[in-house]
Amino acid sequence: MKITPLAIPEVLLITPARHGDERGWFSETFRHSALEEAGFKAAFVQDNHVRSTTRGIQRGLHYQKPPHAQDKLLRCVVGAIFDVAVDIRKGSPTYGQWVGAELSAENRQQLLVPKGFAHGYVTLTDACEVLYKVTDYYAPQAEGGVRWSDPAIGIDWPIPASEISANDRDNAAPRLAEIDSPFVYED
Repeated sequence: MKITPLAIPEVLLITPARHGDERGWFSETFRHSALEEAGFKAAFVQDNHVRSTTRGIQRGLHYQKPPHAQDKLLRCVVGAIFDVAVDIRKGSPTYGQWVGAELSAENRQQLLVPKGFAHGYVTLTDACEVLYKVTDYYAPQAEGGVRWSDPAIGIDWPIPASEISANDRDNAAPRLAEIDSPFVYED
């Protein structure tokens, strides 16, 4: 398992090894001890599975507020997505900046998005399925969001905005300048 910090080093890109023969392949997709060695110590408590039917489906940018904040470990098992993490930690040297990666069934890569980041993705293919683990249970009263199209963040989505379809909640989410982030950067 290869673990690579991205430009915002708290966000990790994880590439599991794949071992194959004439029967097919085997891949270890999660190993807590490998994440611990990379500095991530939290335990996952819930798994989620999302299916999106068409290319251009936008989900996010979402986060959960403390005390229900979540770290997320995501992978795309059918199709492909462009997955993004936006730093919303007050006082962070990378506040308001984003990192992203294409996750696909083909490349097998995963993204670890820590607490203090808004998270979202857009589907790059039809019929996408995403699996993700979280470190706290979903709590509707703790939901938060940032608008996926906020020009102040300037996410370079690989699909034109005119071809992206988001739900009303995500389209109406506040811009980064309008949120009072509950997260504080700790050096």
